Amino acid sequence: MGNLLEKLLEAVELGKVDKKSPYPPQLKDQNGAYELAGKALEQGIKPNEILEKALIPAMANVGNRFSRKEIYVPQMLMSAKAMGKVMIHLGPFFQSGETKREGKFIIGTVSGDLHDIGKNLVAMMVEGGG
Repeated sequence: MGNLLEKLLEAVELGKVDKKSPYPPQLKDQNGAYELAGKALEQGIKPNEILEKALIPAMANVGNRFSRKEIYVPQMLMSAKAMGKVMIHLGPFFQSGETKREGKFIIGTVSGDLHDIGKNLVAMMVEGGG
C-alpha cells in the first residue's frame, strides 16, 4: 500500500494527471494520479490516508519547490490539476459524510480573476482536509 501512495504522491507532485497525459515525460505511459487514486481506494486505503500521506505532502513539496524557484506556475498548475483529478474519486466520501467534516468554509474571487487559480488550490486543500 505504501508504494501506491508514494507513486500517487509523485504523480501529483510532478503533475501526472492520468495515464494518457504525456506530461511529465519521465512518466509517459504510466498511470497518473487519477488511476492511482482509484487503485488505492480499491485496495482499501481510506480517503483520509490518501489525503494525508499523498496529496497534502505532494502539494507541500510543490509549494516548497515553487518558493525555491525550482518550478514555476505552469508546473504548479499541473500538480493542482492532478490533485483535482484525485478529488473526483475522493469527493463522494467527503460529500456523503463518510469522511469526517471539520466545518464549513466559504471562499471566492471575482470570476476569471488571476487569483482564481490560487483560490481553487486553497479550496481543494480545505475540502480535502474536511
